[in-house]
Amino acid sequence: MGMSENFSLPKGVVWVDSGGGVMRAVLSERPELMMVAFAFPEGGVGALHSHPHVQSSFVAEGRFEVTIEGETMIVPKGGSFIVPPSALHGVKALEKGLLIDAFTPRRDDFL
Repeated sequence: MGMSENFSLPKGVVWVDSGGGVMRAVLSERPELMMVAFAFPEGGVGALHSHPHVQSSFVAEGRFEVTIEGETMIVPKGGSFIVPPSALHGVKALEKGLLIDAFTPRRDDFL
């Protein structure tokens, strides 16, 4: 899958094209909680969107510009952020990066 193979994730992880060069892989899931990896090329965008799930994100690689409900911040490798339910949010990768997102409840649209 190209760029997504450059990140250290277990073999057998199935990457799905999320558009714009961004790749997504479900790492683990139960109805109550799910963990998903998102691999971004430099300049890759997670467009503004919202969903009813609480989302917690960890920056495993790279640096991201994160916007949540109109507030923008820069989150470096090792940083994290939480998106409340139904909050309008999006990201831009300032360099090649990897986000590990947890959603509660599970995002069935990713299965």
